Amino acid sequence: MKKGQLELFENKFDLKDGKLVVAHIIVAFLALLIGGIAGLLQTLVKSGTVKLPYGIGYYELLTAHGVLMAIVFTTYFIIGFLYSGISYTLGGKLLPIVNRMGWLGFALMTVGTALGVVMVLTGKASVLYTFYAPMKASPYFYIGLALLVVGSWISGWGIFYQLKYWKKTHHGKISPLFAFMAVITFLMWQIATIGVAAEVLIQLIPWSFGWVETINVMLSRTLFWYFGHPLVYFWLMPAYMCWYVIIPKIIGGKIYSDALARLSFVLLLLFSIPVGFHHQLMEPGISSFWKYLQVVLTFMVVVPSLMTAFSLFATFELNGRAKGAKGLFGWIKVMPWKDVRFFAPFLGMLIFIPAGAGGLINASNQMNAVVHNTLWVTGHFHLTVATSVALTFFGITYWLLPAVTGRVLTKRMNKLGIIQTIIWCVGMFFMSGAMHLVGLFGAPRRTAFTTYEGNADAASWMPYYVFMAIGGTILFIGVLLMVYNVFALLRAPKGVTEYPIGEAMEQAEATPAYLDRWSVWISLSVALILIAYTVPLMDMIMHPGVGSKGFITW
Repeated sequence: MKKGQLELFENKFDLKDGKLVVAHIIVAFLALLIGGIAGLLQTLVKSGTVKLPYGIGYYELLTAHGVLMAIVFTTYFIIGFLYSGISYTLGGKLLPIVNRMGWLGFALMTVGTALGVVMVLTGKASVLYTFYAPMKASPYFYIGLALLVVGSWISGWGIFYQLKYWKKTHHGKISPLFAFMAVITFLMWQIATIGVAAEVLIQLIPWSFGWVETINVMLSRTLFWYFGHPLVYFWLMPAYMCWYVIIPKIIGGKIYSDALARLSFVLLLLFSIPVGFHHQLMEPGISSFWKYLQVVLTFMVVVPSLMTAFSLFATFELNGRAKGAKGLFGWIKVMPWKDVRFFAPFLGMLIFIPAGAGGLINASNQMNAVVHNTLWVTGHFHLTVATSVALTFFGITYWLLPAVTGRVLTKRMNKLGIIQTIIWCVGMFFMSGAMHLVGLFGAPRRTAFTTYEGNADAASWMPYYVFMAIGGTILFIGVLLMVYNVFALLRAPKGVTEYPIGEAMEQAEATPAYLDRWSVWISLSVALILIAYTVPLMDMIMHPGVGSKGFITW
């Protein structure tokens, strides 16, 4: 190995790589701000307290909120976070080619995002974040989505290349846990986005340009949900990475088990993709057998989630006992509750318990029939991505930006972070709680304010809509404070902030080498996908029906 190459993996975190990380984080939080404005207006409209001016459409806002929050904010933040972690754990500096791939991916994603958002805000793509056919958007909206996906692929290839080089220069060594998890996360993303890429490139773009007259609606929705459910785990897995790897370091403890953490991520890779039919249980045209098979696979995802819960609370318990805590819950007394880097992600962990329980209901055939297309589903969605994931990402931000910019978190910023976390939880309690309850009473999702011509049932929903508006307003205050905190962190006093990567307990079992054999897990993942999707997809392609023309309903 050349001397310069060897030094590449002997340096500490290179602040030059921080520019790439900061660029992703800034775009992520700008998306959060704009998406937050759209979300606030939605809740006010739905409560009947506001009428939108200047011809702005409710579904235009709903699309902007979903795309910016669920796709743009999360994807940019995740890529920035993972690039920082692979830079630190795989030697302290990104390879020059990896750095260039990161910037190229960022550029393509940003062009795609800008194009897509312009189409939404000009009223040419009010098709919601699921962009369900036969609703038809401008072809440039779909081109924007394609650029976003391709850009994310290039960024993912950079992560793979960095790990490949590290393994080449560290023969026989197990890859660092953070890097392992980052690669698993992007493996899942690369495999899952094949579905949405096929939908956009093969179906939606030709159809929206008018090159073909009709579209196979069932096939397009199936390809979306092939991607749509693993998208949830693309959000969750970086949060899990923080819980597994970062939080033990912040609390002064150790990772309970490196091997258990890796196994849980392998299981997430295997079982998070071939499960999309549980989002289509109410769809006709899909055999009940294939729905049943994918529901079974969906419930398998519960296993790594329970493994994660066990590992995390074992870490807390052992750390507490090492500090002299006694009793079943004695560890609670020694946790750093005044440190936002712990406080925000820990609340995200706790809220994931009811969020996960709601997911089991949504994936159950009989119970899903009750809550399908009601605000219950929206409430569940906001507990998972908008609370568990968002709070964890917020907590990461308070140490990530200082670590990659050579600054420090001040006491004032930490206090503001604690206040922002509490505001967020209170707002979500009102909004998501009201969504869950009114959903059980039958209130539909994806609808603007309406009295249904004075229907008594619809009138009974109005108090819950008001609570949703109250919660949305509180959450928007939390958005404003978080965005302020982000830019304040970029101007924080200069200093050295440690990148908090935890270490496994000394008495933990050694990590088996087979967990690092990528070919095995990729092959098993592909095999499960082929089993779950080959026959139903072939049936949809061979028997497409009459197809549908496009509709513009806004």
